[in-house]
Amino acid sequence: MEDKTFTISVYSENNVGLLNRISGIFLKRHINILSLNVSESEIENVSRFIIVVNTTEKWVQNIVGQIEKQIEVIKAFYHTDEETIYLENALFKIASSLLFDEKQIQNIIKDSQSTIVTVSRDFFVISKSGRRSEIEELYEKFKPYGIMQFVRSGRISVSKEKMEISTLLEALK
Repeated sequence: MEDKTFTISVYSENNVGLLNRISGIFLKRHINILSLNVSESEIENVSRFIIVVNTTEKWVQNIVGQIEKQIEVIKAFYHTDEETIYLENALFKIASSLLFDEKQIQNIIKDSQSTIVTVSRDFFVISKSGRRSEIEELYEKFKPYGIMQFVRSGRISVSKEKMEISTLLEALK
């Protein structure tokens, strides 16, 4: 079996310590978490973890099984990149003088379908949503001009197919 990128979705109650226990499951298996995002889910009072890993399907099945053994976890799913729609977000902080002095900066922003979030006397901030490769490409284009600050979010994703979490929760009521 070859390593592939998998997105694991974990629906859980929002309890202190769960993130630590979930990360421990990966640590024990020496599997690096490439991306992690936790937010509210589509279900009231239920959180959703989005965890991205690069491993074999056998290992991801094992990991999902271990995650589901955690008492607060309602259900966990895993998907390949082909089975999900996903994005990451990034913010770039760049010196304001470049916006006006370097015509190429404006072209880069326009061509990359990025958005200027704010402009001040000393800096401006650009927002870019897209695939990691698109954000990395934009980073490389801005790098020669000097990036004052850069931050990228973890992956956010939805599955292309319906996940049965809502049906499962309805049955529990």
